Amino acid sequence: MTARTFAAVDLGASSGRVIKATLDGATLSLDEVHRFPNEPVRVNGTLHWDILALYRGVLDGLRKAGPVDSIGIDSWAVDHGLLDATGALLGNPVHYRDARTTGVWRDVAEAIGEERLYGITGLQQLNFNTLYQLSAARGTPVLAAARHVLMIPDLIAFWLTGEIGAEITNASTTQLYDLNKRAWSTELITEAGLDPGLFPPLREPGTVIGRARDLAGQPAVVAVGSHDTASAVVAVPAADPHFAYISCGTWSLVGVELDRPVLTEASRAANFTNEGGVDGTIRYLRNVMGLWLLQESCRTWGSPDLAELLDAAAAREPFVSVVDPDHEDFLAPGDMPARIAAFCRRTGQPVPADRPAVVRTVMDSLALAHRRTVREVAALSGTRVDVVHMVGGGARNTLLCQLTADATGLPVLAGPVEATALGNVLVQARAAGAAGPDLAALRALLRDTQRLTRYQPAGDPAAWAAAVARLGFS
Repeated sequence: MTARTFAAVDLGASSGRVIKATLDGATLSLDEVHRFPNEPVRVNGTLHWDILALYRGVLDGLRKAGPVDSIGIDSWAVDHGLLDATGALLGNPVHYRDARTTGVWRDVAEAIGEERLYGITGLQQLNFNTLYQLSAARGTPVLAAARHVLMIPDLIAFWLTGEIGAEITNASTTQLYDLNKRAWSTELITEAGLDPGLFPPLREPGTVIGRARDLAGQPAVVAVGSHDTASAVVAVPAADPHFAYISCGTWSLVGVELDRPVLTEASRAANFTNEGGVDGTIRYLRNVMGLWLLQESCRTWGSPDLAELLDAAAAREPFVSVVDPDHEDFLAPGDMPARIAAFCRRTGQPVPADRPAVVRTVMDSLALAHRRTVREVAALSGTRVDVVHMVGGGARNTLLCQLTADATGLPVLAGPVEATALGNVLVQARAAGAAGPDLAALRALLRDTQRLTRYQPAGDPAAWAAAVARLGFS
């Protein structure tokens, strides 16, 4: 079989990458050819993405990659660009952590009805959902001049190809998409005071968008699971159908893959989300604060050696102190060790005495959050979970993987680390006829080509149960 090459553009909240993949028979290899920073810019009190710098990084990376069969683009969700009637961008996209949606989301959700919103969109309430961002922009000259709303990957694809559209997995994160009809909800869009004409035609993953006009050879640009978690879930190398996944990085996305959404009142009350996946699947999950607590702690400390810290933390006594990673105290950037200390004082627990103690507190707490969410997602969806797949950067963290196995009482299969890029590439490869026809075939290819590490549950179940009780988790 002739080797095929693909470029995955993977845009994250702190950096972007272009990865070149080569698929040659049973061999699938990745090469990161370019990495570039993603540095938000605050202008007149508003936090923006520097989208032109990102696009320059994308172009530089694609040129470094050289000839490829196709290109796929994924990024984070909810954020978007506004185009005028000529296709010109009306200002840099606003960052989801900007404060402009403060209070707006409650007003909109109450006006429409939280139960009704959930019944149509299946999405958890997050104050930065696209619905609330656009509602915050109502009455502004920018929104008045807008003729198209494009999610970040769709905006990059438009600049590459000149073609306007919306890939479905990212559209499903907007809270303006009807999950049952698999279409934009013109009903919700209208009730929110927005123009349904702003929202472009939907694309399925695997659709050829067009040709990259400014690159040598003009390779095809293919719609992939453009929400990065959708691509990561494609790359969950599951053989057992009874699996849960944890796509673990700054956030831990903990969930199961379903054929249909779960729209019950219990699911809404538990703040679980139903997002579109590749091949019409549903990513039923909840966002858990992931390695953000560790990342912010290391930033506060001046970027110490992480491997040494984790080794030291592994030797510390477990459960001396535990925190709820999803508590609002830990959402914003800043001095994370100080906030962990304050949480411990407030809850009558010992304050971690040094850096390894802080890290052990974070690792135990994340494992407890993983346990809680895996159990809830199984109960709410009525599915059995026999194994947990940990993918993404967290799969490198041997302490967290083992603690997650111990906490859940389930084996954890860790890897691949580059799940998002692999899922991106596999959808491209299938579109090119170079990979199998369904998710099972794509995942079998991953099992044959990627290294996985298995962690068996150990430790004392009674100690985990006691730690759970301290936080009021289930």
